[in-house]
Amino acid sequence: MTGKAKPKKHTAKELAAKADAALTNRGGGKAGLADRSGIEKGGHAKLECPLCKVTAPDMKSMKIHHDARHPKIPFDEAKLTNLHATVVAEPSNTKPKPGIRGSLKK
Repeated sequence: MTGKAKPKKHTAKELAAKADAALTNRGGGKAGLADRSGIEKGGHAKLECPLCKVTAPDMKSMKIHHDARHPKIPFDEAKLTNLHATVVAEPSNTKPKPGIRGSLKK
């Protein structure tokens, strides 16, 4: 324990965690909007609900969504839209990927 007049210093672990949180793109905000929305191939949203246009990353999540939001309509996998099959991917080296460490300002 430190004395009353002695301010506590930041630990190396705490400083490293702050730097990691500040410099790593987690895919949130504007940086990850296109990735989450399924506009680009490789985005998180693979399937689209034909009834309400909500997107989901996999069949299990879409089934959960359908059971919760459309309980009176039977679930049919054939009616779902596969967003990865309908969109052509751009070259992967042109845009930054979510989860890449480092600042874009260089």
